[in-house]
Amino acid sequence: MIRSGQHRRRHRHHGGQRQAVLLSPVLVTVLIAGLAFSTPREIAFSRLLPAAPALAAAMWPVLPTVLLGAFCLLVMVGVSFFHSDLGTPYTAAAIAAVTLAAAYASHLRLQREEMLFQVRLVADAAQKVLLRPLPRRIQDVDIASLYRAAQEQARIGGDFYEAADTPYGVRLLIGDVRGKGLSAVGAAAAVTNCFRENAYDQPDLQGLIRRLQITMTRYSVAIPADDQPEHFATALIAEIPHGSGHVKILNCGHPPPVFVRSGQIHVLEPSHASTPLNLAALLGDHYHVDTVAFAPDDQMLLYTDGVTETRDRTGEFFPLPGWMQRHSAAPPRELLDQLHRDLLRYGGGRLDDDIAALAVRCRHASTQGP
Repeated sequence: MIRSGQHRRRHRHHGGQRQAVLLSPVLVTVLIAGLAFSTPREIAFSRLLPAAPALAAAMWPVLPTVLLGAFCLLVMVGVSFFHSDLGTPYTAAAIAAVTLAAAYASHLRLQREEMLFQVRLVADAAQKVLLRPLPRRIQDVDIASLYRAAQEQARIGGDFYEAADTPYGVRLLIGDVRGKGLSAVGAAAAVTNCFRENAYDQPDLQGLIRRLQITMTRYSVAIPADDQPEHFATALIAEIPHGSGHVKILNCGHPPPVFVRSGQIHVLEPSHASTPLNLAALLGDHYHVDTVAFAPDDQMLLYTDGVTETRDRTGEFFPLPGWMQRHSAAPPRELLDQLHRDLLRYGGGRLDDDIAALAVRCRHASTQGP
């Protein structure tokens, strides 16, 4: 994605702030040394010198931390030539002790950072398996995807999506596992992999959703019993037969898709309720397919509830239909990029839930280009 000028300026600003923070132990050392040399001995600013290596331990490697501690010792010795009776041996001992402790703390911090880096590498690999990049175009359908975790440190969650070019047309999946932690990620992976295997073989959407239902149930049985009540998932499957001019939607308790047709916004509520995944034993095995027009230049937005449940400071939910009306002309990639920016702005710079979305546009069969 090409960064805007504002984004680049913000990036440079954050880089300057980081450099200032990294230099703060040096600045503290210089400040204390200057005050120690320029103020009367009764104030004894030199006793604050152990604070410099302690601060360095939070951001510097071991060797620079030790070197800064050694420099503080030299400063203390130099101050003692100007001001006698400062208790130099005691302050020097404090600097040495704090420097050794700071060096050990720096070592432990670097070990934790390395471990966190390795964990993030594994999480990134897992995300690429669970939410692999989708093709920008399948047949005459443009597709763009968006996934953002609520927490900045997170990489994957319970939201999932997939797209497949099948003999029956372009098939799309989006869903949201209710629950948290690794069990929710595992359930999302199980459902997504089941879709990838069965989307090409099941001739109708009811058969496909039943395969997903079975997979979700089997996965739920395999997890600890105390987690089972939370394990169900909302899901939506869409099928766009090639050149048909319509789309089939099977919505299992998921937020309804939003359509843009001739500049008008349409929210497709299901005509009959379909059972969410892993709730068939409780609610019955009921699945209904709605068929609506999907002509060239029409656009469809599929999303998880993290989008519509984003709140502003007054507690109001994000007005997705009205937002779509204002951005109805945007192509899929631009639409989702703008959606992400506006959700962050609407939520005050943070997200309370994971968000996932698919933007799909039907193109003319003769249209060329990416």
